[in-house]
This record gives sequence, C-alpha cells and structure tokens, in this order.
Amino acid sequence: MDFSQRTIDLARKNVEEGGRPFATVIVKDGEVLAERANQVAQSHDPTAHAEVLAIRDACVALGTEHLTGTTVYVLAQPCPMCLGALYYCSPDEVVFLTTRDAYEPHYVDDRKYFELSTFYDEFAKPWQERRLPMRHEPHADAVDVYRLWQDRNGGDRRVPGAPRPDTAG
Repeated sequence: MDFSQRTIDLARKNVEEGGRPFATVIVKDGEVLAERANQVAQSHDPTAHAEVLAIRDACVALGTEHLTGTTVYVLAQPCPMCLGALYYCSPDEVVFLTTRDAYEPHYVDDRKYFELSTFYDEFAKPWQERRLPMRHEPHADAVDVYRLWQDRNGGDRRVPGAPRPDTAG
C-alpha cells in the first residue's frame, strides 16, 4: 500500500468536503493503525489537527501513550503543536510530503500570536519575552501535586514505560 498517496487522498477528500488541507496516516507493521484528516473547520476545535486526532486514535488502539514501532505520514511539515505531540508519543519516523515553502503560495493560516514564519523562534525566547502574554503566579501547593504523583509512583519521578532518550554514544 502507498501510505503517502493515502495521506494525500485523505487530505484532498477533506478539502472537497469543506475541511482544511491536512491529513495523517499512522502505520505499524505495514498496516494502517489510524488515519485522520484535519477537523478544525468542521469541529471548531483548534486542537483538531490531523496529527493530534490520529495520534489519539492510534494510542487508544494500542492501549498506550507511546507510538514506538510506527511511522507517521503527514501531508505537510507539522505545526508546533503537532510537532510537540509527535515528539511526545515517540514514533520511529515521521514522513512529511510537502514543505511550508511549497504550499505557502496556496495556503496561509496566520493568527494573532501564531505566524508559522516566526513561531518556531518563539519557543527559544524566555516566557516573559514571548508574544503571547504570560504571567507566572507562584503557588507552593502546585509543586505538592507533583510530590503526590511521585509518592504514588513509588518515588520514581519518571513516567512508567515512557521511551527514554538514547544514551548510547
């Protein structure tokens, strides 16, 4: 099966049905585990990106929050939210089929604090210098929630079963 073409076809169908031009197909052991098109326009949910929806479906199907052993096909380079979700779920590989530079003459989705041309630079800034207004309101009790989590997990502060960074050098 051509998973790249399947991703393209899913995105094309979504556009024909009034959605946005993004789709994701997640593959494990040569079989489609999950596939979703972007549903932001249809659902009015700004987090309903194809990658996020497909990751949710795949993790439920596998009964885990980790996608090790999978390949994720996406129509275009992931946005920052989707990139973060992809890093967090740890697939073996992400395959993107076009770049922002290639599709930008045909599609732009800039918003008040979010322009793809500058957004990645926002991550490197200290929180006080980001365009999105943020305020730190310290509460000692907030850290107690994490202490409780650690206590309930036998003193381990790491998430059980999470794929670890490769420490081989």
